[in-house]
Amino acid sequence: MAISLNKGQTISLAKNGSSGLSKVFMGLGWDPIQKKKGGLLASLFGGGGGDIDLDASVIMLDANKSAIDTVSFAQLKSKDGAIRHGGDNLTGEGEGDDEVIYVDLTQLPAAVSHLVFTVNSFRGQTFNEVENAFSRLVDETKNEELCRYTLTDQGTHTGVIMASMTKTADGWTMTAHGKPCTGRTVKDLAQDAISVI
Repeated sequence: MAISLNKGQTISLAKNGSSGLSKVFMGLGWDPIQKKKGGLLASLFGGGGGDIDLDASVIMLDANKSAIDTVSFAQLKSKDGAIRHGGDNLTGEGEGDDEVIYVDLTQLPAAVSHLVFTVNSFRGQTFNEVENAFSRLVDETKNEELCRYTLTDQGTHTGVIMASMTKTADGWTMTAHGKPCTGRTVKDLAQDAISVI
């Protein structure tokens, strides 16, 4: 059964029956906030919800917190091929994961110590317009959800450092962050991503 993480909580993935992790994916999802319905006039003048174009990305860091590579809608595969992006969702509509980042842990370069997962608004929409945002780590081999973090904070920020994975001597750990930040691309969030490690 998946573990529901609180903001700032870290768990060992090895201790949760996942010591042999090889392939995982981070599913990230969100919905446009449903504005109050006000009848026909409200729908004509913008009273309903709208599309929310958020972008999920991952920053690969070494032990010194230096960026090795990033994977996002602009670069759908890491240079080493170990990480790939499932594609860009422009609306946030639909159930389940809106964007997915696949990670083959066995193919990651030895220098990679941290994977930081981010979400940002390329169009500049704020998280006051977003609800039900979450990140969930899934063991792809077993198709089993390991843990999930649901974002509860809204605000005028345009990006969030959602979660990170860190390689330790005992295996990988997962930490929920939910750190608000500002930026339209993953590069804009790099300093915030480094600060959570």
